[in-house]
Parts: sequence; C-alpha cells; structure tokens
Amino acid sequence: MQTILPDMQRCIDECLNCYQSCLGGAMRHCLEAGGPHLAPDHFRLMMACAEMCRTAAHFMLLGVPHHRHTCADCASLCRQCADSCDSLRDMDECAAMCRRCADACERMAGTAGATAGRP
Repeated sequence: MQTILPDMQRCIDECLNCYQSCLGGAMRHCLEAGGPHLAPDHFRLMMACAEMCRTAAHFMLLGVPHHRHTCADCASLCRQCADSCDSLRDMDECAAMCRRCADACERMAGTAGATAGRP
C-alpha cells in the first residue's frame, strides 16, 4: 500500500473541505438567498469549483502524477470562486475555504507563489 505523505493528505483534506463548502453553500445558501447569489456566472463557478476540488482529491488518492495538473486547475478555479464569493454578502467562509484550498493545491502542483499573473 502506498503511503500518502502529510503534505498531500493536507491538500486532500483542503480539497474535500472546499468541495463540501462550495457544494453546500450553493445548495443551502445561494439557492435560499437568491438574487446575485444565483447569478449564472457565480453559481456555475461554485459548482465547477466544487467538482474540481473533488476531482483533485480523487487524483491524489489514486496516486497518479496527473494530480499536479488537476491541483493547478483546482487552485485557479478556487481563486476565481473566492473572488466571486467576496463580491457577495455572507460568503466569507466559502471564500476563505477556497483560498486555503488554492494555497494547498498550488503547493501540491509546484506552482506556489506563481499566481501573480493569474486571470
């Protein structure tokens, strides 16, 4: 059995926590709040972020080197989702969770500190 290193386990945990935060936030908070919380761009971004976090965690658990690519994509989506959540009320927790996940994924992808030129 292949051992999961502590840094990877932390990233898996952050990804799964972000998955839960984005999916749960979209379903329980955004659907109830309505208005700008249901704007298609924001809502789709939350759903995409949740799915990418789940996928990144899955790839790390599979133990394949491709996790670096999924983690890089996950970090990018998480940062975009955090920015979108920052623009709405009562989304601070989701934004913070997305940023923690992005930080962990950037470390796992080997791109930490390289977000200055991100979109």
